Amino acid sequence: MSKSLVIVESPAKAKTIGKILGKEYVVKSSKGHVRDLPINRLGVDVDKGFAAEYEVVASRRTVVDELCKAAKDCEAVYLCPDPDREGEAIAWHLKCILDEADAGHVFHRVRYNEITPRAVREAFAHPGEIDMHRVDAQQARRVLDRIVGYKVSPLLWRRIRRGLSAGRVQSVALKLVCDREREIRAFVSEMYWVMGAMARKLTAPQDPFRVRLAKLAGAKAEIKTAEQAETIRRELAGRELCVAAIRNREVTRRAPPPFITSALQQAASNAFGFSPSRTMSLAQRLYEGVDLGDDGPSGLITYMRTDSFNVSNDAREACREFVAGAFGAEYLPEKPNFYKSRSSAQEAHEAIRPTDVRRTPESLRGRIEDPEWKLYSLIWRRFVASQMTPARFDQKTIDVATIAAGVQRDDYLFSATSSDVKFPGFLKATGVPEPQPGREGEGGEEDEQRIPPLEVGERLECVEWLSEMKQTQPPPRFSEASLVRELERNGVGRPSTYASTVGTLNDRKYVIREKRTLAPTELGLKVDDMLRENLAALFDVHFTAQMEGKLDAVERGEVEWPKMLEDFYARFQEWMAAARGPAAGDDNVRRVLAAMETIKEWAPEEVRGKRKYSDRKFVDSVVKQGLDDKRPVSQRQLETLMKIALRYREQAPGIEALVSDLGAAHILTAPDAAGPRESTMKKLALLKSVELDESTTAFVASLRARAEGGRGLSEAQCSALDKVIRRNAARIQGLEGMEAELELGAVPDEGPDTQSGPLLDATKRVTTWKDPVKRGRRVFDDKDFDASLRAQFERSGRLSPKQRAAMQRMVFRYRDQVPDFEALAQRHGWTTARRKMADAGE
Repeated sequence: MSKSLVIVESPAKAKTIGKILGKEYVVKSSKGHVRDLPINRLGVDVDKGFAAEYEVVASRRTVVDELCKAAKDCEAVYLCPDPDREGEAIAWHLKCILDEADAGHVFHRVRYNEITPRAVREAFAHPGEIDMHRVDAQQARRVLDRIVGYKVSPLLWRRIRRGLSAGRVQSVALKLVCDREREIRAFVSEMYWVMGAMARKLTAPQDPFRVRLAKLAGAKAEIKTAEQAETIRRELAGRELCVAAIRNREVTRRAPPPFITSALQQAASNAFGFSPSRTMSLAQRLYEGVDLGDDGPSGLITYMRTDSFNVSNDAREACREFVAGAFGAEYLPEKPNFYKSRSSAQEAHEAIRPTDVRRTPESLRGRIEDPEWKLYSLIWRRFVASQMTPARFDQKTIDVATIAAGVQRDDYLFSATSSDVKFPGFLKATGVPEPQPGREGEGGEEDEQRIPPLEVGERLECVEWLSEMKQTQPPPRFSEASLVRELERNGVGRPSTYASTVGTLNDRKYVIREKRTLAPTELGLKVDDMLRENLAALFDVHFTAQMEGKLDAVERGEVEWPKMLEDFYARFQEWMAAARGPAAGDDNVRRVLAAMETIKEWAPEEVRGKRKYSDRKFVDSVVKQGLDDKRPVSQRQLETLMKIALRYREQAPGIEALVSDLGAAHILTAPDAAGPRESTMKKLALLKSVELDESTTAFVASLRARAEGGRGLSEAQCSALDKVIRRNAARIQGLEGMEAELELGAVPDEGPDTQSGPLLDATKRVTTWKDPVKRGRRVFDDKDFDASLRAQFERSGRLSPKQRAAMQRMVFRYRDQVPDFEALAQRHGWTTARRKMADAGE
């Protein structure tokens, strides 16, 4: 019983801390969250102070059992998850579970900002208690997100398609992406001309330099037509140039602050093309500990989820000492540099910095993986630079006038600017100037150039008059990192949620990556349109930022979290009621329910994918909502109720007349209410004896369940079913002569398929297939794809144009294994476009 149990979040961290603490401690990992709200229900009692119904996460049951077993042999339990809201909540959930399993443990909450021997031992020497204000803030966020997602997502299912999701922060991020896309599409480009000259001195040095037309007759030069540009070119022809003015000034640029989460993600994207999720994954490894082969694993950076620029006094002084020794006293400011965080930042946290500034990137080269080294180098250089003197530049600006017929004129005034580094200051550490926020996607109009020594009144020779037509450009699309920056700028989300928010947009196919930028898909735009039209107030950027502020107030202990959620939920219900549409009217609902009281035999519960559908349960839910709970039933719900009633018209006489009387005659012809066509049932019967591939079998089974449940198929479903029939026509007995009876219509004349056979013959020669490739959640396997198309061709004698195009790309990828490939490609007209796409890996 002498040992103590230490619980951290990740196995990597457990390994590092175990070596630091020694054999007196048993160090275990919870592998993240161990309890959460249930997956298949709301799990929040809104009528009882928003009490959350927590249950052990299914994938953590074995972990929890192991932790409970380990705790029985220990008197003290040290809870050491990350030092943020999520970590605090994990610590609390662990305490609840262990207390419930075996009460009597002594619990300690241990927090550290870096995983180094000194920091960890210091934290264990002074453990604390669980911060319940911080736990409450996490609970409030989790409940808030669950309510929004659980209540809003079904709106998307009903109006767009099943499986879609909405989220309190996710949908705001989507809104920002869609707003930018609409701005880009609405942008009307305008032509303009940039005019200037290449000039040089009449005496040495005679290197040419560029000047740009800045003013026309004393006003800013704005040239918007080709005619105006041509007129200026004619007037300038033959003129000389003269230096009209010279202005010199010293410009200083202050050192940047150390990284916070959003800034690190942006910098890693700009420097290395890392996505936010990859940046955070690499940073996690650097934080949790890397074994450098000397004293065992040790954390190389501090905690990487932070929005504070704060730095500990010890770290700041160590950095100043390093700067003085490595760069010299002139690079060390007289007083330390301090940086102000935004008001909502967690000042108890530190900025992201190296745990030991003396551990230079050069000392780690080759000792850690290259991507980790790149990120560490970025963090180290930024931190060192943050405690250095400003960079100073000598900036020279010249004005150049034109001379016509021996008379100096200022109708045309040109200018040029150059900067020379007078003292590099912090640039000595960073090496290059940092990217400027807000300049993404904007190319500089002029390259850096050096202007030679000049004097006012000095004549210059015009080497060449310059004129370039340009177009105004729309705002750039967001990259993943710049979207994170925009979320932070608007106060939406927190460092722990940025990467997952962007990842969700990708996973849901609401956005796609195009050349390192995010473009909304048509689905994403459709989802945003629906939410914008129906729930604009809920997903307003400023409202979401206000909710973040209230969560911060909960963490500070200024607001009780149930009261905060109560205020939110009152407004949320109003918004949801408006989104569902007008109320149906209690009398209309009662009349339909009364007509359905004669129904005694209900269709069995239907399973579609992971969900279950039951006519009887839906009717019961409407009864409970409208009659028992006295909550209004929407017009949309009433229409669904009427559609269900019409499926049971034989048991509910008069329902058709009632539907017409209620002004909903259009429902009588809807597929759901009209029931399946006789031809549909015959098609499904014919396919029962046909062996289909796995995906087609599942599709036909879903249609059969729908039809047997009394619901008709949509036009799109009927068309898809017809394609299955035609594709398997050769294998369906008795099909010939039944086209009219089955309402198949004429078979589209696609012409003979002369391409698929040769393509499949070519891939028969392939002996070594490439390994499967995973993209997102899908796995692409050339060998399996070839086999599936080969089986389809044997069944139907043809492939679709899209499938043939895919086969061409695949054949080009394996051309080295196909004898006489070039001759085959020429004979069958396999295009070079396919070759290029295959070479590009498409």
